Amino acid sequence: QVQLVESGGGLVQPGGSLRLSCAASGSFFSMNAMAWYRQAPGKQRELVAAIITSGSTNYADSVKGRFTISRDNAKNTVYLQMNSLKPEDTAVYYCYAEIKQYWYSSTRDYWGQGTQVTVSS
Repeated sequence: QVQLVESGGGLVQPGGSLRLSCAASGSFFSMNAMAWYRQAPGKQRELVAAIITSGSTNYADSVKGRFTISRDNAKNTVYLQMNSLKPEDTAVYYCYAEIKQYWYSSTRDYWGQGTQVTVSS
């Protein structure tokens, strides 16, 4: 059973930094795209940043220059370094991964349980 386990959320003051981690556990053949999404109260879930196997990245305009996504393929882990945090970054952050469990199977979408990030003074 493949699971995504997130860590690193919490309360931080405006201008501060946090680093989120998401590790994939269980047995699988390959992991393609990985990403972080977030959902603020009363809003739709939105893409924050994504990274593919080659290392190419994509960011939401609202976080460009402040957030950095990276991955460690050997550890099946994706990270989100968040700097210069703003109150509007407050949300539940979800890890996403596109995983092929067996060489012959189709890819499936997997989600983490979510981790709360609160930016407040």
